[in-house]
Amino acid sequence: MIHLDEIRAGLSRGEFFLEYLPTLSLTDNRCIGAEALIRWKRATGIVPPGDFIPVAENTPLSGLITYWVIDRVAAEMGGWLSANPNAHMSINLPPEILGRGGIAYAADKAGLLDLAPQLILEITERGLPDLLGIKAINDNWGSGARIALDDVTQTGGANLAVLARCNFHIIKLDRSLVAQITAQSPSPPWLDGIAALIQASQLQVVAEGIETEQQLDALRRAQVQSAQGFYFSRPIAAEDFMTYHRSWR
Repeated sequence: MIHLDEIRAGLSRGEFFLEYLPTLSLTDNRCIGAEALIRWKRATGIVPPGDFIPVAENTPLSGLITYWVIDRVAAEMGGWLSANPNAHMSINLPPEILGRGGIAYAADKAGLLDLAPQLILEITERGLPDLLGIKAINDNWGSGARIALDDVTQTGGANLAVLARCNFHIIKLDRSLVAQITAQSPSPPWLDGIAALIQASQLQVVAEGIETEQQLDALRRAQVQSAQGFYFSRPIAAEDFMTYHRSWR
């Protein structure tokens, strides 16, 4: 069991680093950006994000980690974003820190505000934003940055409640949905619902966790616009991602 003090000490010792998961356009086979993913390397090995991210959620450390990620993205990818104005970078945000001013301050300090149109701020559906958070999400429609609802599973009412109250530009289909596309079930029922949503709205849809060509073909038929997954690439270091992007451009 990871404790908060261990996470805080790891940040102080510089044990955290970023990897980047490429995002591919399914309409023209281009790499159009990436998602910044935090990693933790201790003396005993790599700590899976699922072991420490939930521990930090809804604590002061969730903000510190987010601001650290913003700073590192600016240092590692700011120049690349400036040189590739049609590419984007996604950053994950915990709902509990939205609307408090820290994100804008951190982005301004890091020099990312001028690149806001190239940023996608991903908010997980695991937690519901409060009124300040909802206002911050809706106000971002005028600031340039795009807002994504992450980990959408179409099960339960959490994602529907968030979608009803917030103006999202993008929804990201959780890998658990994509995993349902198999040889035995090539077109699960939710695919028709996603296709109808895309046709009836301006939402962009990103599918996570693509691992097979069959999944890729099914998502294309549903007109899903973008995808991530090991079929394309595992998360990679900044320099490797820049090389990868050039190879898919």
